[in-house]
Amino acid sequence: MNRCVSFLVCALLLTVSSALADHQHAPAPAATAPPPLFDDVGTLQHPITTANPQAQRYFDQGLRFIYAFNHDEATRAFKEAARLDPNCAMAYWGIALTLGPNYNLPVDAERDRAAYEALQKALSLAPQASEAERAYIEAVAKRHSSDPKADRKALDQTYADAMREVAKRYPDDLDAATLFAEALMNVRPWDLWTHEGQPQPGTDEIVSTLESVLQRNPDHPGAIHYYIHTVEASPQPERAAPFADRLGKLTPGAGHLVHMPSHIYIRVGRYHDAAESNAKAAAIDAAYIEKYNIQGAYRMMYYPHNVHFFWAAATLEGRSAEALQAARDFSAKLPVEMVRQMPMVEAFVPTYLFALVRFGKWQEILKQPAPPADLTYSTGMWHYARGLAFAAKKQGKKAAAEYDKLMTIAKATPPEARVMMNSSAALLNLAASVLAGELAAKQGKTTEAVQSLETAVRQQDDLRYEEPPPWYYPVRQSLGAVLLKANRAAEAEAVYREDLKRNPENGWSLYGLTQSLRAQKKQEEAAAVDQRFRKAWAQADIIAIFN
Repeated sequence: MNRCVSFLVCALLLTVSSALADHQHAPAPAATAPPPLFDDVGTLQHPITTANPQAQRYFDQGLRFIYAFNHDEATRAFKEAARLDPNCAMAYWGIALTLGPNYNLPVDAERDRAAYEALQKALSLAPQASEAERAYIEAVAKRHSSDPKADRKALDQTYADAMREVAKRYPDDLDAATLFAEALMNVRPWDLWTHEGQPQPGTDEIVSTLESVLQRNPDHPGAIHYYIHTVEASPQPERAAPFADRLGKLTPGAGHLVHMPSHIYIRVGRYHDAAESNAKAAAIDAAYIEKYNIQGAYRMMYYPHNVHFFWAAATLEGRSAEALQAARDFSAKLPVEMVRQMPMVEAFVPTYLFALVRFGKWQEILKQPAPPADLTYSTGMWHYARGLAFAAKKQGKKAAAEYDKLMTIAKATPPEARVMMNSSAALLNLAASVLAGELAAKQGKTTEAVQSLETAVRQQDDLRYEEPPPWYYPVRQSLGAVLLKANRAAEAEAVYREDLKRNPENGWSLYGLTQSLRAQKKQEEAAAVDQRFRKAWAQADIIAIFN
């Protein structure tokens, strides 16, 4: 068994025993023992007003875990700092910061109330703190209100504005600048760039702020993490690559930060590096979860994200055996109760079906049982996969029946239903367009096939950015294949070239481009692209999938 996959399989076994705690709350590893001090999550320090050196150590650990998006572990560290030094205002500031909204999760009423209470304690202790610490506390106090009906978006913007002033007042405080950038990111999470590659309001300021931090300290883990998120959807994600290369080495015990470089690697065509970083991250997180019995969001969302990302990257490399095995074990070990408790992770449920489709395992698809009926998104994708399998097996009537069932679910899906960052209905309608196109192609209806797949391409382009991409493969590859088969090689060439702009050096489109060029007798160009394909496909174990 490949080393990476063996890590993933062992790690996935942990999910079976998940205690399914509240999806944002995680108990301390032990009820009475203090949380552990980790020596492998970086060396960042932020001196605060405290006479207790151990409280300082826990405060620093809390800040490191904030930057690593392990907010529950950060909360534990800040609470321990407060226990060790009850007069430490910044410990309560840290508790409030961890309980608030972040780039991946909004704040719920319970956490909002707890953050507000922590801030009242911080404010009461603020006269004993330094001027800079008081500025930190007063800024985050603007993010929470005693009124549970207060406008969350307005509160987040007010906090960002306050942190801008803190960063200006203390220009040498790199944490102030980094936290200001994060505050701006949280005003419009996962929406920093338009589909056309233009920065959204505030994005340029985030970029310039983080670049200023990294110019002064290229090893700042928080600034690197946030910079990766800020530029990954931009037209120039490669500008974060040098920092991505540093991050995992800076924090080898923080699984999410070991994973984070892959957000850049997958955007710049470094698919093998993306797969490897996620295999390492999964192994790190598995050991951490098992040793400390970690529950909550880190176990239920961040850890599976590593495995999901590994599957996506390995698929782009053509590593079918590893991708299929990871997807199979991943999907099998997702407890239905977990999905029902945290509906956004239903995005992960069809992973194995998508892997089977990607590698043309039609008979295996038809053996897969239906998901529970209440998981309607997963059920729709089950019909999608079955429809493709029947179409491939030239059983058009059965394929059409699956299409009808998929459309019924898509039409009944409420617009507010979401999986991860995207609309469930949008993804189901995209699936329907792909299935319609493939079914038409198998029936020799090229015009209809092209129209349906062009619709699917537009639908995919309109999806909200996330990584791995919300749809499991680039639909342009299907469109290019249909055009090529219809002797429309020049059009196919254009389609494959466009996909390669979006998914650089992926072997699937390099192969299609090679065939398109050969069909036009562009032999010299074809030979050059074929060499690129062979390099991209160096780790692959398939070739027949293209035939």
